[in-house]
Amino acid sequence: MAVKIRLARKGRNKMPIYDIVVADARAPRDGKFIEKLGQYNPHATPAIITLKDDRALYWLQVGAQPTDTTRKILSVKGVMFKKHLQIGVDKGAVTQEQADARFESWLAEKAQAREQKIAKLNSAASSVKSAALDAERKKKEDKEAARKKIEDDLIAAATAADEAAAAPAEESAPEAEVEADTTSEAPAVESTEE
Repeated sequence: MAVKIRLARKGRNKMPIYDIVVADARAPRDGKFIEKLGQYNPHATPAIITLKDDRALYWLQVGAQPTDTTRKILSVKGVMFKKHLQIGVDKGAVTQEQADARFESWLAEKAQAREQKIAKLNSAASSVKSAALDAERKKKEDKEAARKKIEDDLIAAATAADEAAAAPAEESAPEAEVEADTTSEAPAVESTEE
């Protein structure tokens, strides 16, 4: 019987969550399986993977073949590297302590790289959000400045109109007095001549 480590789809429509299962290769994708090893959620950022590492390693050692996607998941979790080190221990190339030390250093390095990647994703998301907020704030300030300019222009126009209306009235009053003075003098001059 050919045994595969593969994904079985679960979850709702267009939001799948996958179970990582050990199943007969002839069984349907979501059908009967031998053992459930964990779960994989690709919709989270970063993807959430829960896995029983020791059971996955056992099934790999007894000959279960992972599919391409599960091989990648097992590599991310370190199960494939652990299998590689265990083969070296079985052949006598390295001791168990050396293999464990190598695996721990690899695991620490991967955890650090993962933390840096998560921090980079978070900072990128926050920078995008802050840039959007800054653009929105600038747009609001521009609208406020344009509204303020229009109000100032209207106030200036109204003030100029009031001044213009008041100025001709003041100017026409002295002219009227001057005209009255000249008209009264003019007949007087004419009357003396007659």
